[in-house]
Amino acid sequence: MSDLLIKTEKLCKTFHHDGIKTPVLFDVDMQVRQGEFVAVMGPSGCGKSTLMHILGLMLSPSGGDIIIDGCSAADLNEAGRAKLRREKIGFVFQRFNLLPTVSGYDNIAVAERIRGNTVDGQVDNALAAVDMTEKARFKPGRLSIGQQQRIAIARAIVHRPRIVMADEPTGNLDSTNAETILELFRQIHREQGITIFLITHSLTAAQYADRIIYMADGRIQDIG
Repeated sequence: MSDLLIKTEKLCKTFHHDGIKTPVLFDVDMQVRQGEFVAVMGPSGCGKSTLMHILGLMLSPSGGDIIIDGCSAADLNEAGRAKLRREKIGFVFQRFNLLPTVSGYDNIAVAERIRGNTVDGQVDNALAAVDMTEKARFKPGRLSIGQQQRIAIARAIVHRPRIVMADEPTGNLDSTNAETILELFRQIHREQGITIFLITHSLTAAQYADRIIYMADGRIQDIG
């Protein structure tokens, strides 16, 4: 079996609004193998977040195809895409996207229930992996921003996905918290074998990855 986890073929994206076409991605060809820690780096507006949303099956391309773990997204209907996304991918975002009215534990448990999984020891395991066991019952408002991001990471890894996609996960953090979060990604990658796909504009963050893909103006400029 091939260890190729993600492959894109001539991937393009154009947004349409009020009759205006805005091309964002142009013929993107790239590959990510199982167990890699890959960073996609480029300036704001270069298309890297759009690329992640397409690879994460949250956005449809205008052209080309994505193959994830051997499945062509072009061959799947919306239900099939949603199933693949729930089972294979975890997401971490810059703004955490935590539910403010429930505890960190319940933020993770809710995500598992939405996936249709039984909530038992896997939530505790995810919390332990990010060193948040002692504060698991705190609501997000009682946590620091670094701790909130740890909960968001636990939510992303609780179902043991094949890949975690992180979109500027240190963008709201100071340098100390950013370093801690990046070290945590590195630890999860090494200990659990989860593939990490990191979107960033920061060279410091990108250097935590094993490989850096550089983007500019909607195109891949260099693949490390």
